[in-house]
Amino acid sequence: MPQKPRPLDETRSVRDWWGKELRNWREVRSLSTRALGKMVHLSGTMIERIEKNERQCDAALVGKLDDALDAGGALIRLWRLVEEDANRQRIDADNSPPAQSTGDFAAESAGMLEVDPLAPLDRSLSPVERRRILAFGGLLAVTPGSFADLVPALDQASLPKVVRPEDIEQVRTASGTLAGWDNLYGSGGIVRSSLIGQLAWAKGLLEVDCPPGLEADLYTAVGRLSIVMGASAFDAYEHNDAASLLQFGRRCAEHADNWHLRAAALNWLARQAIWCGAPDDGLTYAENGLVRADRLTPREQAMLHNATARAWAKMRRPQAALAAIGRSDEVFGLARNGEDAVWMSYYDNAQHHGDTGHAAFDLALMPGQSSAMATSRLQTAIEEHTDAYVRSRALSGTKLATLTMATGDPQEAVAIAHRALDEVGRLRSSRAIDDVKSLAKVSARYARNSEVAALRDRISTTVLV
Repeated sequence: MPQKPRPLDETRSVRDWWGKELRNWREVRSLSTRALGKMVHLSGTMIERIEKNERQCDAALVGKLDDALDAGGALIRLWRLVEEDANRQRIDADNSPPAQSTGDFAAESAGMLEVDPLAPLDRSLSPVERRRILAFGGLLAVTPGSFADLVPALDQASLPKVVRPEDIEQVRTASGTLAGWDNLYGSGGIVRSSLIGQLAWAKGLLEVDCPPGLEADLYTAVGRLSIVMGASAFDAYEHNDAASLLQFGRRCAEHADNWHLRAAALNWLARQAIWCGAPDDGLTYAENGLVRADRLTPREQAMLHNATARAWAKMRRPQAALAAIGRSDEVFGLARNGEDAVWMSYYDNAQHHGDTGHAAFDLALMPGQSSAMATSRLQTAIEEHTDAYVRSRALSGTKLATLTMATGDPQEAVAIAHRALDEVGRLRSSRAIDDVKSLAKVSARYARNSEVAALRDRISTTVLV
């Protein structure tokens, strides 16, 4: 009787995590190690050792394994994380001074799926020292230029001697308040200034002694605030800062073993990458978030499937995008009230239709594709978004106006556009402004129509086209 395969520990390193995913794909396809080995001209023993991270693998073999398992590129995209981790370790090794201790600016803290470069030092570092390394190495060392200026140094006298539950609650409250302002007004102004000050204080808490029972809550609260600030920076097109903040939030989530917060961080990283013209990177982030979908709520899964749909749509892969939208709809239908973290409260029926509608928008502009899905979903989002989510409503409205104009109904498009402009004018949102500029371009062919001409004049006074 064959022995049961040895359990794999994906938390040891990125490479171990990839090996477990290889095994998962093999088992999903009902293949033995020997059967898979024959398909890629290796022995079954070699496949088993690759899965256990006992034998090296390379990108060429990863491609063959992905093809053999019909994984749709998932193993290839995840392998990039292995390569990035290996490159980071080589750079760290090259830059490390000989025979010196790691110091305050050591490598990034370990996460649930990352190598822990501090593991050999666990017994010599106090909890405060480890938190300090994450606070400085994980936040400032990632972006040694602008980010150090973005989050100023804090007077240590303003911090408590020991982290208390009320300190963590302050950070939680700040995240909720600032997220609400950002949804109403977009980034910039008091929102931006308040975020910087709040994060500086929250980051300082990582240098303060913290009772073990509060540590996970502390990292979750600080990580959540960093993600809120990263999302705001993304909206303001401060993309380097956004990426650093979102990555720091992700690492805090992983340090706290909080899969729900990690999903939120990866969702924003995916959306930012897609918006910046790197949909393949965005797809990798989204699929990374779905690696252990069983630990996520239906809304969190739907959110990440939406990100994959957007990525596939940007890559002009309509069937893959539609399949992702279908999976998102399926899991969203399983959602129940009260099962999500507070930061997922935004993800209601309106947000679900808006997110899938944005993916369908890109599909609708492809030759031979219908606009019906995008139109219907964007309309639902506009109708159901409350005034608390004016930015989301404005973004969906501008997209719907652009789509309606592009598909040949300028009169209806003008009516939709004016409502969206009523709300865009209240926002500080670079994303909203760019969408309005796209609307202006699409409307150019109807410039002789008096109503469209009036709309274009209004656009020119609302944003600089």
